[in-house]
Amino acid sequence: MKVATYNVNGINGRLPVLLRWLEESKPDVVCLQELKAPQEKFPEQAIKDAGYNAIWHGQKSWNGVAILARNLEIKELKRNLDGDPEDLHSRYIEAMVNNVIIGCLYLPNGNPAPGPKFDYKLRWFERFNAHAAKLLEHHLPVILCGDYNVIPTEKDVYKPERWVEDALFRPETRLAFQNLMEQGWTDAIRKLYPKETIYTFWDYFRNAYGRDAGLRIDHFLLSPQVSDRLKSAGVDKHVRGWEKTSDHGPVWIELSEV
Repeated sequence: MKVATYNVNGINGRLPVLLRWLEESKPDVVCLQELKAPQEKFPEQAIKDAGYNAIWHGQKSWNGVAILARNLEIKELKRNLDGDPEDLHSRYIEAMVNNVIIGCLYLPNGNPAPGPKFDYKLRWFERFNAHAAKLLEHHLPVILCGDYNVIPTEKDVYKPERWVEDALFRPETRLAFQNLMEQGWTDAIRKLYPKETIYTFWDYFRNAYGRDAGLRIDHFLLSPQVSDRLKSAGVDKHVRGWEKTSDHGPVWIELSEV
């Protein structure tokens, strides 16, 4: 089973890019972030015509997450995290697909930091970590993937000294991610490529993609029950070079069958 995560940065404006990549890559399951579309504006028919069924949690202009599956049933389990009934951001959706629980997330950016947006990021992280811990208690195969807006280590950023005060790299953010990992999750990319320089995001400015001045902020975290099935993983970096593309590249993993 091939599972991918992709921050599309506006699903309707970048639909041709998404459809081209789906046809080329043919993942079985796809988690999308930053749809930037209200619920009724999700391009369901175009996705269906590409061979995928979908569930999605939209929001006008901002955020938005979706799970797509090819020839597989999607059984929705949850949308939104517990712990803050006033949080209306569409940032999390969870489903059972092919006997694997898949959580798709778009963690808050948090800039400028410090400030209210950074405080919200840390509160959201706490709620997410609490939910992740509960998922592990069930001893089921779980994948938590998406745009975490976290640079875990200096190895995951071009010129780390420039990011010290950024919400993606501040000590509080990295500590929250470390606390999550210590619950027992496996970072799929780092399991297979512990020392390689791998990025998933390249800014639109200063020819960042051309210079490979990137960040690794889109992650796959695997529960112990699925970590042993990890066969391969990678980033479709070339997609970032396409016309009118997202500033993220799709990230994917392949799992062996049970």
